Amino acid sequence: MTISNQLMKGLLDGAILGLIAHGETYGYEILEKLKAQQFPEISDGSIYPVLLRLSKKGYVQSEMRKSDNGGPKRKYYTITESGRKELQAFTVKWHALNHGMNNILRRDKDAK
Repeated sequence: MTISNQLMKGLLDGAILGLIAHGETYGYEILEKLKAQQFPEISDGSIYPVLLRLSKKGYVQSEMRKSDNGGPKRKYYTITESGRKELQAFTVKWHALNHGMNNILRRDKDAK
């Protein structure tokens, strides 16, 4: 099952902000965390445009640093205050949408 690009874009923004809000992280680690939570349809290149967009909006900030294991430099992301406010707004909208969809789907299930 594929999810529309627009829907996925909005969900991915919220999901990535939520992950970064838990603590500083980098792109590949974000991808692994999304996959571990069974977030659908995540490809390796799909999160970097989101991170760039979130950065341009001022929701996250980044810093290039050496990796802990001596590998190449990584861009580490942290959430900003405006990012926390955006995440809070997303969470409110998500809960309302989720509640409404669950009500509709339960009603459809009960009607059968």
